[in-house]
Amino acid sequence: MKFHVINLGCKVNKVESDQLTALFLTRGAELSALDEADLVVINTCTVTGEADKKARKATRSALRHNCFAHVVVTGCASALHPSEFSDIDSRVQVIPKASLVKELDGHYFSDELEHGTPDTGVSLPQRPQRVGEHFRTRVSIKIQDGCDHACTFCIVHVARGKATSRNAYDVIDEVLDYAQAGVREIVLTGINTGSYCYEGITLARLLEKLLELTADIHSSDQAPLRFRLSSVEPQNIDDELIELMAQHKGRICRHLHLPMQSGSTRILEAMERDYSIETYLDLVARLRSLMPSIALSTDVIVGFPGETDADFDATVHAIRAAQFCKLHVFPYSVRSGTPAAHMPNQVPEPLKRMRASILRALSEELFEADFNARIGTKELVLVENDTALTDSYHEIPRPLYSSKGDLIPIVLREQYNKARNTL
Repeated sequence: MKFHVINLGCKVNKVESDQLTALFLTRGAELSALDEADLVVINTCTVTGEADKKARKATRSALRHNCFAHVVVTGCASALHPSEFSDIDSRVQVIPKASLVKELDGHYFSDELEHGTPDTGVSLPQRPQRVGEHFRTRVSIKIQDGCDHACTFCIVHVARGKATSRNAYDVIDEVLDYAQAGVREIVLTGINTGSYCYEGITLARLLEKLLELTADIHSSDQAPLRFRLSSVEPQNIDDELIELMAQHKGRICRHLHLPMQSGSTRILEAMERDYSIETYLDLVARLRSLMPSIALSTDVIVGFPGETDADFDATVHAIRAAQFCKLHVFPYSVRSGTPAAHMPNQVPEPLKRMRASILRALSEELFEADFNARIGTKELVLVENDTALTDSYHEIPRPLYSSKGDLIPIVLREQYNKARNTL
């Protein structure tokens, strides 16, 4: 059986899509081009109204480019509006993520799956590993799903449901499997990663256990396995986590993606973000006091309903004060089903685009400044095929005489700045 997976949206979606790919490969299926596939799986995103449009467009495109495949749509957009996809064509089937593996396995494979991961809703036989030519060198492991926050611009908490945390010992077993297979960087990810808590084991305590258990897996002449945290909400970062990151000097990568969304406390309150810009910047100061070299990236929404020029100026000021290394800029997109969609004073589209353009230019300036400040310093880099990823999340050309999967120290130099890209 030939299959093709189309992934849309967040890093958690990517983990789930890669899990499905690894599972099918272990069961003898062949990953193929879209137009050759017997089965096309589209893992959708619904974070914005635009994401919904992209999901429907991807479905129609798959049908157009392949006249015979069975097209399965899953993920957040299809969870909210299944008929919007199943009505596109009789070849389209919508399957909830919780039953996706079981239903596909029953249709395409003769032997049954072994069940063993009820907390994620996905059953994997002997936990197929996402390593090899079809996957990145670093491995992302989903430790958490869902969200208990209800930001007024967001619908994900409806699509994904309440926050749930994976069994900590299942996470530990999976990490050890990958470490013993030679993986050198593991990313812990989730919809609200920082809220992780399983039977009293918080994110910091889980990391502490993982650091201890993986410290001696690799040979003494190699750098030990390192961990990276995916996006963590500021209200979920406590002193225990900060101190753990600082103490382990790079085994937990000194980079955090810390969503800010706005530099105006008035707008943050309208978003129901549960913090002020003052407390956010206090957190940044605490992080930098213990880890002066930490790299911080963030998400910013521009043009949220009611955002004035003064609010936007406050955002620019906060961005400069925080000295981010990278901004992910999102013009506010009206998302039906959210409180913000009905708020007065919607910002005109041209003004949103102008503000987004200003922040993207600022992002380039900050990105350049952050890398330049690191020239002459030493960081461990994880080698991919043609690139390498630094501790501080800068992507540079692959160092000479290195191989895919190596985790090696290098001194950052000016020549890397001329050819690098960001992830």
